[in-house]
Amino acid sequence: MGTIVLLDLMGAVALLLWGLHMVRTGILRAFGPDLRAGLSKTLGNRVTAFAAGLGFTALLQSSTATALITTSFTAEGLVALTPALAIMLGANVGTTLIVQVLSFNISQVAPILFIIGLVAFRSGPRSRIKDMGRVAIGLGLMLLSLHILLDTLAPAENAPSVRVLMNAITGDPVLCVVIAAAVTWAAHSSVATILLIMSLAYSQFVTPYAAIALVLGANLGSAINPLVEGARRDNPESYRLPVGNLLNRLVGVALVLPFLHPLSQLAAQWQPDMAKLTAQFHVVFNVATALAFIGLLDPIAALLVKLFPERQLATDPSKPRYLDESALETPSLALTDAARETLRMGDTVEVMLQQVMTALLSNDRALAAQVSRMDNTVDRLDEAIKLYLTKLTRGSLDEHEGRRAMEIISFAINLEHVGDIIDKNLSELAGKKTKRRLQFSPEGAAELAAFHKRVLDGLRASFGVFMSGDVNEARRLLADKAELKAIELAATERHLDRLREGRAETIETTSLHLDVLRDLKRIHSHISAAAYPVLEAAGELPPLEATEHESLPLHSSARPAT
Repeated sequence: MGTIVLLDLMGAVALLLWGLHMVRTGILRAFGPDLRAGLSKTLGNRVTAFAAGLGFTALLQSSTATALITTSFTAEGLVALTPALAIMLGANVGTTLIVQVLSFNISQVAPILFIIGLVAFRSGPRSRIKDMGRVAIGLGLMLLSLHILLDTLAPAENAPSVRVLMNAITGDPVLCVVIAAAVTWAAHSSVATILLIMSLAYSQFVTPYAAIALVLGANLGSAINPLVEGARRDNPESYRLPVGNLLNRLVGVALVLPFLHPLSQLAAQWQPDMAKLTAQFHVVFNVATALAFIGLLDPIAALLVKLFPERQLATDPSKPRYLDESALETPSLALTDAARETLRMGDTVEVMLQQVMTALLSNDRALAAQVSRMDNTVDRLDEAIKLYLTKLTRGSLDEHEGRRAMEIISFAINLEHVGDIIDKNLSELAGKKTKRRLQFSPEGAAELAAFHKRVLDGLRASFGVFMSGDVNEARRLLADKAELKAIELAATERHLDRLREGRAETIETTSLHLDVLRDLKRIHSHISAAAYPVLEAAGELPPLEATEHESLPLHSSARPAT
C-alpha cells in the first residue's frame, strides 16, 4: 500500500514538472524573441527592470529561465549589473503568482484547458495558436497533478506512522530549509516544490512552522540552478548575477529563520487555510526581500564586481561566442545565434584564404604555418555549431526552422571543408614552393591572384546569401561558379602556352600552378553551395544542381587522385 502511495506521489510530481515545462516552452516558442527583446529594452532603471523581470517570469513560470537569459546578457556586457539584479528581484516575485492562483481549488478547469489546448495544438502548422495550445495543456496538467497529490495524500492523513515520519523530517527548521533547497535544485522548479509543500500542508502532514521553513528552502534552492548552469568558469563576470541573487536569498532566509515560531503562529491565526498560508508566505517573503534589497543594488553590484573582476581579453578564438544555451528553448533565437557563430567561423576562413595566397606568392613560410593553426579554430567552431544545433533539433521544430537548421549545418560543413583545403593543400603547396625557392612567372602570378580574388569575392557573397536568403544573389553566385570554370580553363590554356614556349619559371612551377587553380575552384564549389537551399526553396534548382547539392557537404577535402 505504501509503495502505491509513493508511486502515485512521484507520478503526480512528474506530471506537475512536465506541465510546467510545457507552459514555459509554449510561451518561449510563441513569444520568446519578443519577450527577450522587451526584457533588453526595459533596463533603463531598476524599477522598470524589476517590472520586466516580474512580467517575464510570470509568463514563463521559471525564475531559472529568466536568470539564465539575464546572466547571458550580463556576461556579454549587454546589460549592466544593477538592472540585472533588479530583474532577478522581479523574477523572484513573478514566480510566486502562479502559486497564488493555484492555491484556489480550480481543478475543475483542467478538462476545459485540455480541450482548448488540444484543439489549438492540432490546428495545423506551428503558429502562436498552436504554442498557446501547448500552454493550455501544460496548465491543465498542473491542475490535474495537484488534484492527484491531494487525493493521494488524503487517505494517508490518518496514518500515525506517516505523521511521525513527517514530524521527524520537518522538526528541525534548518533541516527543512536544506531538504526543500535540495528538492528545488533537483526539480529545477521552485513552483513545483511550493505546490508540493502546499499539498502537504493542506493534508496536515506538516505544521505551519515546518511549511514556512520549507518555503524558505525552496526559495534558496531556486537560486542555486542559475549559479550551476549559467556561470562559466572561463568568464568570472558570469558569476556576478547568480551569486548576487543567491546572496539576496541567503540574507532573506537568515533574517526570517530566528523569528520562525512567532511568524508561523501569527500566520496561522491570520490564514487558517494551510495551502493558502503557504502560497501567501511565499509571496510576502519575495516581495519583502525585493523591497529590502532594491535600494541596495548599487553597493551589492560594486561588491560583486570586486569579487568577480572582469576577465582578461586573451580569449581562445576557437571558443564559441554566440551559442547561448538559454536560447535553445526559443528556436528562432537559437538559429540566429548559430548563424552568427557560423558567420564568425566564415570570417576565420576568409582570413585563411587571404593569407594563404599571400604566403604562396611571397614564399612566407611563417604565414603558411599560421594559416594551418587557424584551421584548428575552424574545426572546433564547426564541432560546436553542429553540437548546438543537434541539441536544438531534439525539440520540436516547425518545417521552416528544421530547414534553416540543416542550412546552417551544411554551410558550416562546407566552410570546414574550405578550411581543410586551405590547410592541407594550399598551405602545403606554399611550403613546398618556399622550400624549393620557386617563383611563378609574372603572368602566372597575376592569373592566380586574379582567380583568387574571384574566389574571395565569392566567399563574401556566400555570406550574404547565407544570412539573407536573397534569390537574386543566389542566382548570381551559381552563375559565377559556371563562369569561374571557364576562367580556369582559359588560365590553364595560357599556362600550357607558356609551358610550350619553354619558360623556366613556368616549367618549374607547372604542377604547383595547376594545383592552386584546381584547389581554388574546389573552394568555390563549396562556397557556391550556399545558393542551393535558397534556390531549392524558390523552386529554381535544376535537377543536376540538386543532385550536386545533396552530395556536396559529404565531399572529402583531400586532393583527388590524378
